[in-house]
Amino acid sequence: MLSIRWRTALFAFVITLAVAPFQVLAQEVDPVRSRSGMVSSQQWIASQVGADVLSSGGNAVDAAIATGFALAVTHPTAGNIGGGGFMVIRFPDGQSTAIDFREKAPLTSHPEMWLDETGEYSSDLHHRSHKAVGVPGTVAGFDKAHRLYGAASWVDLVQPAIDLAGEGFELSEALAGSIERFVGGSPYEATVSAFSRGGVPYQAGQTWDQPDLARSLERIRDHRRDGFYRGETASLIAEEMRRGGGLITLEDLARYQA
Repeated sequence: MLSIRWRTALFAFVITLAVAPFQVLAQEVDPVRSRSGMVSSQQWIASQVGADVLSSGGNAVDAAIATGFALAVTHPTAGNIGGGGFMVIRFPDGQSTAIDFREKAPLTSHPEMWLDETGEYSSDLHHRSHKAVGVPGTVAGFDKAHRLYGAASWVDLVQPAIDLAGEGFELSEALAGSIERFVGGSPYEATVSAFSRGGVPYQAGQTWDQPDLARSLERIRDHRRDGFYRGETASLIAEEMRRGGGLITLEDLARYQA
């Protein structure tokens, strides 16, 4: 289970009118310039997904969505479908808008939910329990952005993330280190299983596949936001909340609006 601090990464997209090769910014020290379009995120594979969307005729919003879904696979420390965020969009005429899809408190939240049996504040309950999470907003935010401003097919924006989750990708030193630290401090068997092979955290250079995440993304691809906030995925989330003493319910998920 991912805590609130594992949130969607911030990413920026700059589009100008011209014809030139798209470039991907991946941990470059020197400035990288493009006269056609550019995608920047915290993980180069996700950035490449967004650049490919631009190359195939998608707009900046399409690229943002595709990059965001890819980050859910390749950079779970910051990008995930169980979190939330903001999207700021600037139009060619200079006007701008924003979409707020941050996590929201469950309906049954209350002031004492992070107090232990002695009535004292518990950091573990606040940061590491089933009560530490809000109702996720990422999928609703991406769905709304696409309906309002997208140009490419929704399927084409989600499918690259499905492929990455199903087929796997090679772990970097940085991500492998994050996984090892996270697994070592997690009390949840399902979390350890998702980030480990044979009980040992995935190592740099290994291929990390995530079949459960791939199936969740397939439901989002096929049913858009309803593939997350209703149906099988929503039921799995609500059941895990009940099992672990969390607060998120099917009603919380169904009511979420970006």
